[in-house]
Amino acid sequence: MSSVNDAAPKKPRETDDVPVPATLRKSLKNRHIQLIALGGAIGTGLFYGSSESIALAGPSILLAYLIGGLAIFMIVRALSEMSVEDPKAGAFSYYATRYWSKRAGFISGWNYWFNYILVSMVELAVVGSFVNYWFPAIPTWVSAAVFLVVICAANLLGVSKFGEFEFWFAIIKIVAVIAMIIGGLAVIVFALPTASGVKASFANWFTVGGGFFPNGLMSQAKGGSWTGLLMALVVVMFSFGGTELIGITAGETEDPRRTIPRATNDIIWRILVFYIGALGVIMAVVPWNTIGGDGAPSPFVQIFDSVGIHAAAGILNFVCLTAVMSVYNSGLYANSRMLYSLAKQGNAPAYLGKLNKHGVPVAGVLTSAVITAIAVVVVFVWPDFAFNYLMSIATIAGIINWTMIMFTEMRFRRVVADGGAPEDTELAGKSGQEALDAIHFKLPFAKVTPWVVLAFLALVVVLMCFSDGYRVAVIAGVIWLAILFVAYQLTQAKRR
Repeated sequence: MSSVNDAAPKKPRETDDVPVPATLRKSLKNRHIQLIALGGAIGTGLFYGSSESIALAGPSILLAYLIGGLAIFMIVRALSEMSVEDPKAGAFSYYATRYWSKRAGFISGWNYWFNYILVSMVELAVVGSFVNYWFPAIPTWVSAAVFLVVICAANLLGVSKFGEFEFWFAIIKIVAVIAMIIGGLAVIVFALPTASGVKASFANWFTVGGGFFPNGLMSQAKGGSWTGLLMALVVVMFSFGGTELIGITAGETEDPRRTIPRATNDIIWRILVFYIGALGVIMAVVPWNTIGGDGAPSPFVQIFDSVGIHAAAGILNFVCLTAVMSVYNSGLYANSRMLYSLAKQGNAPAYLGKLNKHGVPVAGVLTSAVITAIAVVVVFVWPDFAFNYLMSIATIAGIINWTMIMFTEMRFRRVVADGGAPEDTELAGKSGQEALDAIHFKLPFAKVTPWVVLAFLALVVVLMCFSDGYRVAVIAGVIWLAILFVAYQLTQAKRR
C-alpha cells in the first residue's frame, strides 16, 4: 500500500496567490460574474445622465429604457453565445479575428479599448461633482486624480481581488437602489409631504408637465434642439455601455458554461428593476420637469432631498460615487484584458501580452491608466466638454462595438455550420444543422435578431445627427474608423 507521501502532487489551483506559470487565472466565481455584469452597466448613465434623458422625454423615458434594454440584451446574448462555446480573453476582438478576419479583430479590439478609455474619462469627469456635494472647495481634477490612482492599484492585485472589489461595489449599488425604491414607494403610499408641494403619486407620470409624452416621439424645441422619446434613446444607449463586460470575463471564469448564461439572462430583470423601476419611482415623487435642479448632482439624491431626508441624500451621494468608481474599475480591467488579447493576436505591441506571476497583464493596466490620466487634464481645462462631448463620442464607439458583435455572431454561426469550430470547443467535429443545434446558449431567433438590432443601432446613429452635441460624435466615429483601417494596413505592411 502506498503512503500518503507517495501520492502524486496536486496541481496548484489557479489563483492570484499561487505562483503558477504566467497565464490568466480562472479565478472569477459565479457571484463575481453576476455582480460584474450588473456593476458595469449601473454607473454614470443611470445615476448622473438620467437627468438629461428625463429632460428629453419626460416619463416616456421608461419606454426608452425598455426598448434600449431589449436591444442591449440581444447584443449580450449574441456575445454570450460565442463566449460559452469558446471562452477567451478579449472576447469579441478574439472572435472577430477567428471567425471574421484579422482586420475585424484589430478594429473591434482597438475600438473597444478606445471606447472604455472615453467611458473612463466620463466617469472621472463627474466623480468631482459627487465629492463636491460634501466638499465644494475640492477641485474636480483632484478627485479625478485620486480615484484614478486608487482604482489602478486595485487592478494590479489580481483578477480575484478585482472580482471582490467589483462584487462589493455592486452590492452597495444594489442595496441603495432597492432601498431608494422602497423609500420612494413609502413616500407615495403614506402620502408624505415633498419639497415641491406636489403629492407623490404615479399619476404624476400623466398629469405633470405635459403628461407621459410631453415632447412626443420627436419634436424641435426652442433654439433648434430636438427632444422627445426617440432623442432620449441616444442617452439611454450610453447608459447600457458596459453590459458586454460579461464576455470579457469569460476567459477568467471558473465555469463559463454555467455562469455566463445565468448572468446574461439576469440582465432583463436588472433593467426592469434598476432602470425602469427606480426612475419610475423617482418621477412619481419628484415632478419630472424639476429633476436636475436644486443643485443635486443626481435625481437619486434629489428624491431624498425633496422629502427632507438630507442624511439619506448624503448616503445616496456616496452610492453614486461608488457607482462611478465601479464602472471605472470595470473599464480598466476590460481594457487591460483587451490589450492583452490584441497583443496575442499580433495586433498590439508584444509587451502588452506579458503577465506577471499572478496572471495580471500589468503593462495593459498601466498603459490604459496612463492614457486615461489625460482625463484629469480635460476635466481641469474643459469641465463642460469633459462630460458632454466625451459621452457622445463614447456612445458612437459603443455602437461600433455592438455592431461588430452582431456581425461577428453571424460569421460565427456560418463558420460553425461549415464545420470550422475550433478543436477545443464543444462544437468540434460537427457541421451543418447538427453543429448549430449543439450550440449551448443560442441567440433567440438568430436568423432575424441580428438584423433587427443592427437596424435599431442605425436608427440611433441617425438620431445622433439631429443633436449638435452628438453630431460631432458621428463625424468623429467615421474619422476614427478610417484611422483604424489605415492603422491596420500600416501594421500589416510593416510586418511584411
